[in-house]
Amino acid sequence: MANNLVLVADGERNSLDLIASALASEPLVLDLEIDGLKAWERLCSADETYALVLLDARLPGLDGLSFLRRMRADTRFGETPVIILTSAYSQEKVNEGLKAGAYYYLLKPFQPEALIPIVRGALEDYHGLRMIRDFSGQGGAPVKLPVSAEYHFRTLKDIRRLVPVLAGFAPQPRLAAPGLADLMLNAIEHGNLGITYYEKAQLKLEGKWESEIERRLGMAPFRARFATAKVKRFPGRVEYTIADQGKGFDWRDYLEFDSSRVFDPNGRGIALARKTSFSDLKFLGPGNVVVATVPA
Repeated sequence: MANNLVLVADGERNSLDLIASALASEPLVLDLEIDGLKAWERLCSADETYALVLLDARLPGLDGLSFLRRMRADTRFGETPVIILTSAYSQEKVNEGLKAGAYYYLLKPFQPEALIPIVRGALEDYHGLRMIRDFSGQGGAPVKLPVSAEYHFRTLKDIRRLVPVLAGFAPQPRLAAPGLADLMLNAIEHGNLGITYYEKAQLKLEGKWESEIERRLGMAPFRARFATAKVKRFPGRVEYTIADQGKGFDWRDYLEFDSSRVFDPNGRGIALARKTSFSDLKFLGPGNVVVATVPA
């Protein structure tokens, strides 16, 4: 069973009650704290790892940003997603949070329908990352890999099957795997299937993202399209080239975390891949080909 243990730390009792009520229908176990230091103690002493932490930016005892920095400095919590709850939007503060590793934000006061997709998205990202890294980090007898290889893929199932294979060419498969998954997913959903950024955001809000992918995979002209993943080993580096059959996109807007999109449930994959998985990432042509490099 997936770990859905969530820590919520907010200095306002009414806000804690609202969050608990909004998430009551979700398959989550919530631990609620009103003080930052007590929340930190709870995080550190928990028997089970938290899958998600929601932090009030103005949390008493230990404010949200300081709490986040402690988490990112501790290897136990380096990959735990954090949603920052803030009632005072400031681009400067958001940029501080992005630098500290907060990629999800929610503006207070909020409606339940705004909270749920952000929570679902953060948990999906967390569990997807853990699953990919677990598969890519599995041991076994050493395998002599070819110098290069090429694979075709068109479905989400294909991506889950191929990511561990492709990541196996990298010296640290567990680091390369999440970035490869993000780039391959981008090739399918936005490239071949033509789902726009804003369409995906709405689909995420409605909980229909995966069903829409399956629907489009069966439609003309999408059902004839496939994407290609090539990997080649060079002296000192491993190079991945992922190409789709879509029209491309303006990739320049997505290489960095954008403070104007932190309240959206999507739009982080390419920036995360560039930051955590690859030493170099570049798009070619109109944006339907991407070359990612890891040191060998």
